[in-house]
Amino acid sequence: MLVHIVMFKFKEDNKKANTIQAKQMLENLMGAVPSLRSIDVGINFVEADRAMDLSIIATFESKEGLNMYDVHPEHQKVVTFIKSVAEYSKASDYLRD
Repeated sequence: MLVHIVMFKFKEDNKKANTIQAKQMLENLMGAVPSLRSIDVGINFVEADRAMDLSIIATFESKEGLNMYDVHPEHQKVVTFIKSVAEYSKASDYLRD
């Protein structure tokens, strides 16, 4: 099992609405992207310098599944939107037994 974690920091302009829209778009990938086994999307509620605005934890059967997700047209629509409203993101991927 492969675990894919991404955290996003959004631009201040229209931050709340963009965060909510990104969350909905990410959640809608479940069922739309065949290799996606699960996805948990959460909006941060703690104000701190090190806090990120939105986090996802997604799982895949393999690295190949993550690669298929990465290039899937529905995922690419989400990527395009988030890139337009986010300052930056951080990611971590690891294999779990």
